[in-house]
Amino acid sequence: MSDLLTERASSAIFANKPLRAAIIDLDGTMVDTADDFTAALNGMLARIGTRPTERAEVIGYIGKGSENLIRSVLAVRFSASQAAAQFDDALAIYQTEYARINGLHSTVFPDVASGLMALRELGLSLACVTNKPHRFAMELLTKFGLAEYFKVVLGGDSLPQKKPDPLPMLTACERLDVHPREAVAIGDSENDALAGRAAGMATLTVPYGYNHGKSVQSIKSDGIVSSLLAAAQLMTASMAAPDTATGATLSTE
Repeated sequence: MSDLLTERASSAIFANKPLRAAIIDLDGTMVDTADDFTAALNGMLARIGTRPTERAEVIGYIGKGSENLIRSVLAVRFSASQAAAQFDDALAIYQTEYARINGLHSTVFPDVASGLMALRELGLSLACVTNKPHRFAMELLTKFGLAEYFKVVLGGDSLPQKKPDPLPMLTACERLDVHPREAVAIGDSENDALAGRAAGMATLTVPYGYNHGKSVQSIKSDGIVSSLLAAAQLMTASMAAPDTATGATLSTE
């Protein structure tokens, strides 16, 4: 983590909030998938005969679903009318390209598996809520041995609304049989925090993801934690001494 980033998280976040669940994002939170997106987009862009993209551009588009990703890439390469005319074909080609390479260029972020294990050992039920299409999410989680940790996995096509709408978070809580106030949302982007807050959850942000190319400090969440393991340590401190939470910053580095 950059020395310029001030990590902020306090066990007081969870004061008087008996936690029973954690709702965790996928892209940029558990798995670095930016190079998969870039490869799939470049396969699509080559087939429609326009210039390629690169990771630095793609990172600014990740997090709002495949449709937004394609529209964003096309918008800087075609006129508005041309982009609209290309969209359906481009999306179909992209889905084919992504299915071919899903997980091939991705890596799991540090402390993800140990963090998930620690969260589960705290007795929390876990859900993965992502704007990635459900089949791609399941393939990716399975490939990296993470699927076993989750009782519920919701993709961007699982429900009528995606994050930042709270519906996926509320649905995950319903399927886990917990109240939203008993859950924490953990993600790397503003979408995750907005969805979690709108659903009535505590929210934590990891600093190493994408956040549409914006600084993590711009996200209005309840705290920044360096990893999923750090999030679990924060919750452990809260559960160990819920009556002594003072709001003092807990070091998670």
